[in-house]
Amino acid sequence: MALGRERRAAGRVDLHVHSTASDGAWSPTAVVRAAAAAGLTVLAVADHDTTAGVREAQAAGARCGVEVIPALEVTARDGSLEVHLLGYGVDLDAPALRALEERAAQARRARVTAMLDRLEALGCPVTWEAVAAAAGGAVSVGRPHVARAMVAAGWVPTVDEAFARYLGEGRPAFVAGAFPSVAEAIAAIRAANGLAVWAHPPLEGLVPRWRRYRAWGLAGVEVWRPEVDPGWAERMARWALSDGLVVTGGSDWHRPGWRAIGDFDVAAARLARFWERLACACS
Repeated sequence: MALGRERRAAGRVDLHVHSTASDGAWSPTAVVRAAAAAGLTVLAVADHDTTAGVREAQAAGARCGVEVIPALEVTARDGSLEVHLLGYGVDLDAPALRALEERAAQARRARVTAMLDRLEALGCPVTWEAVAAAAGGAVSVGRPHVARAMVAAGWVPTVDEAFARYLGEGRPAFVAGAFPSVAEAIAAIRAANGLAVWAHPPLEGLVPRWRRYRAWGLAGVEVWRPEVDPGWAERMARWALSDGLVVTGGSDWHRPGWRAIGDFDVAAARLARFWERLACACS
């Protein structure tokens, strides 16, 4: 316990990385080992709509000296907008969490099926078997796996081009998923004793939206991110804290070549209110 307090007081933290349980390139164990090698002391493996990699990551963390916080990144809808919510400190066995993950899995399967139908109509067919092969053992299958299957089939040269030409929002093969509403997703995270934090929020219209979400139980906002100017992140952190929210940060790491694990981190001391709220939620 004392070591955990020390890591949370003075360590280096990344509260947003992905593994092969969803669309990350490395297994949970490999992600944690890389984090330890980079000098990170606290990590959240927050895969899309699944906690399937958390226990493996925690076991690796126990061996490597990295605290792994149970987490996931929940896909939700706010009208026509897709919103991602990070659930921290969740009880992995909570019925509400299990139900949320199953609902998301069904929505993802239906979404991928619809996208494959559109791709076939566009003259670049991809099979479910090819998507499954691209996903490997991922529990949470989504657009990145479709994009990888398109690359393997020769329809596009890169994953980025698959999104730019076909799979990105507004492109001809894009399909919006039937994911839970923001209010429903927050309620499920809270029912699993977790903290709901808005992941990589858009900067435009940010404060009015987080105030609306806060009324549904939103606990915090992810402010420190590689693509956000540090000065702007500091202003956003002050606004959020003054509104009674916690602030967090993370790299949103998915694969090597994009950025290395440990290239971006948040000083643990800057997350004091987050640690306090997390301890209360999990107690």
